Amino acid sequence: MRLPRQVTLVEMGPRDGLQNETHPLSVVDKVRLIERLAETGLQHIEAGSFVSPKWVPQMADSGDVLRQINRRDGVIYSALTPNMQGFEQAIAAGADQVAVFAAASETFSRKNINCSIDESLERFAPVIEAAKAKKVRVRGYVSTVVGCPYEGRIAPDAVAKVAGALYDLGCYEISLGDTIGIGTPLSVRSMLTAVSTRVPIEHLAVHFHDTYGQAIANIYAALEEGVSVVDSSVAGLGGCPYAPGAAGNVATEDVLYLLQGLGIRTDVDLKAMAKVGWAICDRLERSNRSKVGAALHAREHHSKA
Repeated sequence: MRLPRQVTLVEMGPRDGLQNETHPLSVVDKVRLIERLAETGLQHIEAGSFVSPKWVPQMADSGDVLRQINRRDGVIYSALTPNMQGFEQAIAAGADQVAVFAAASETFSRKNINCSIDESLERFAPVIEAAKAKKVRVRGYVSTVVGCPYEGRIAPDAVAKVAGALYDLGCYEISLGDTIGIGTPLSVRSMLTAVSTRVPIEHLAVHFHDTYGQAIANIYAALEEGVSVVDSSVAGLGGCPYAPGAAGNVATEDVLYLLQGLGIRTDVDLKAMAKVGWAICDRLERSNRSKVGAALHAREHHSKA
């Protein structure tokens, strides 16, 4: 199959990239990151997550972040929403789109969102109906599409079943996530072949983590299969708190370099994206140093008291 002429990048940095940071950034820093990302030409940025702050405290301020962004015309600012409460909070904060997330692995589903796959789909149904009523588009995520940290390899048919269920519920696009980054081009092609029997290829996206350095190769394989939407994270930030050993997301800069070399249009400025990557890495390094230093100072003060 011919490669697509144009690819849309969905930027995961502000959500999937930051949700696993030990020391959360401030609202001001997150807003600045999102605004700088929008300046690169990106058309879709996942800006936050309305999940329980008990489980993902790094995303507890997503409402404030979405409210404070100086929005750029033509850019979608979306949010992850696991249930009706999260959906209502996201809409109140001004999210343009929402996303729901399921897994192809029963064990991962229970550890990640505390319910079975079928139960998760039942939870999503009212969210998607409410979104339709408000004319808000819903994106669906399927995690562990190649392998699971608890169950090992995942059968392509299992992925197709979950992806198809989300599509039938009304998700306009299904993003297929290799959560622990164990995929290779062959396993990715097998998975996409199965999923495309349930969901048209033009409604599929891919989301790769780079644990074994295979993400770029896997994206190329997905492009050959006709996929034209790719999730990525500036500077390769991120990782799943419920997937032991998972490395960061594939770097947006690396994906842009690949697509540029293939002559595929993205409308995103690679040099501008690289500058955003350097800036956020520097900010995270300084934040981590200051917070570790403060903790050591407090411990030393306590020991002297």
